[in-house]
Amino acid sequence: MPLFTPLFRRDLTVAFVALLLLLAWDASDLDLLLVRHWADAGGFPWKERWITARVLHEGGRAFAWVVAAVLLVNVKWPLWREQTRRERIWWICTTFACVIVIPLIKRSSSTSCPWDLAEFGGTAQHVSHWAFGVLDGGPGKCFPSGHASSAFAFLSGWFALRRAYPRGARWWLAGVIVAGAVFGFVQMIRGAHYASHTMWTAWVCWMVCTLAARWLLDGKRA
Repeated sequence: MPLFTPLFRRDLTVAFVALLLLLAWDASDLDLLLVRHWADAGGFPWKERWITARVLHEGGRAFAWVVAAVLLVNVKWPLWREQTRRERIWWICTTFACVIVIPLIKRSSSTSCPWDLAEFGGTAQHVSHWAFGVLDGGPGKCFPSGHASSAFAFLSGWFALRRAYPRGARWWLAGVIVAGAVFGFVQMIRGAHYASHTMWTAWVCWMVCTLAARWLLDGKRA
């Protein structure tokens, strides 16, 4: 089987185009401009609001675990009956791989959250997350967005469903993108993350799924 299958090329093309757009975003300084709309010298008013902190942050994370539980059930008792057992196992395993990879990247990040910036009442200075080794004076460990991975980890569903349920896969993909955008927006207005942190989480999860699908899923399908 050739290395670059049509599906793999398409998935990599999506990743490459998204990467170019992300790099352009990072160079634009729009991250800081956006968070300034939601904060003042006293901090972020939406940080501890019930709708953002409890419903959309904690509630969103709880809902993600419910979906993960459904995928676990799907391994033993198929909910999508046209899927193969390999696809079902791949789906849940790749989802958890995405959930694990994002915190591993965050752990080594020196980038602090927006609510840690001095202009919003913290101690940090704004430093690009690409300025490796340059400390911003804050606690760091804020890049990329962990909460957004509660949605974007489920990009795996697009890959797991597209053979047997192409239309369902498109709906699943749309739902994950919407959920991830909502989670990212909530974390931005709370001061927990910049918009780019959410975008990079989506990109990393897409790449994890793309590589896992090529080596562990699509080849076996063929």
